[in-house]
Amino acid sequence: MTASVIGVIGGSGLYEIDGVEVIAQHDVETPFGAPSDSVVEGLYEGTRLLFLPRHGRGHRFTPSEVNYRANIWALKSLGCTDVLSVSAVGSMRENIAPGHVVLPDQFIDRTVGRERTFFGDGLVAHVAFADPVSERVRSALRDACERVGVTHHVDGSYVCIEGPQFSTRAESDLFRTWPRVVVIGMTNMPEARLAREAELPYATLALVTDYDCWHEGHDDVTVEAVMTVMRSNVKAAKAVILELAKQPPEGPCPSQNALQHAVMTQANLIPEQTEHKLSLLLSKYR
Repeated sequence: MTASVIGVIGGSGLYEIDGVEVIAQHDVETPFGAPSDSVVEGLYEGTRLLFLPRHGRGHRFTPSEVNYRANIWALKSLGCTDVLSVSAVGSMRENIAPGHVVLPDQFIDRTVGRERTFFGDGLVAHVAFADPVSERVRSALRDACERVGVTHHVDGSYVCIEGPQFSTRAESDLFRTWPRVVVIGMTNMPEARLAREAELPYATLALVTDYDCWHEGHDDVTVEAVMTVMRSNVKAAKAVILELAKQPPEGPCPSQNALQHAVMTQANLIPEQTEHKLSLLLSKYR
């Protein structure tokens, strides 16, 4: 059985966790440009952890500027087996309060201007994406949250908007009418789509920072308010990450073979340059 290597995509401070031994820093080159930053490799309880700050250290990239393809590619190239996305979100439900965490099982993609696939340039692939979140990772996350004692909510949909502006009140009210929508954010798409194409089981630890702008009893979301709650959320996230490393995801996941029947282009018609470019993803089936 392959040992778990957990890729953690989130804030730049997440890898500064007491007890995690930093063993390397990787500057990865990818066919899709540079990742958001260097990947910090750590070790905890025998589990390798790969930390990648989504927005770059110092928060330099907007959600739309993040090079999601390069980030996922970098983790894949370093031997990542599972991806944990740590993401700040707004709550769309009264019972999900700032400071809680959510483990969504679905996404609704409202982004409009982001590169969302590794494929193209003469090579067509259609991966199944009906269930975008890996139960392999999410169940391990749920167990970790329970052991830590973090207030968490299981199931529900994450609406991903383009940003960088927060929602209008009308948008927030609309999203709340959609069945099963529980949180709103700006970063998990196309991240989850690309993880599926890279055959990496993916799940989200959504850190609730606010009530968006729908809640009459709370102020409209502001950066200042978000950051205040985030400081306590990050502490909880670090505890969950350590617990996840102690008992990492196990068992098979359909996403580990997502490309097995996904490539539609006739083999002899695939441009050599494109096949070489995507060899990290395709070599398993060649």
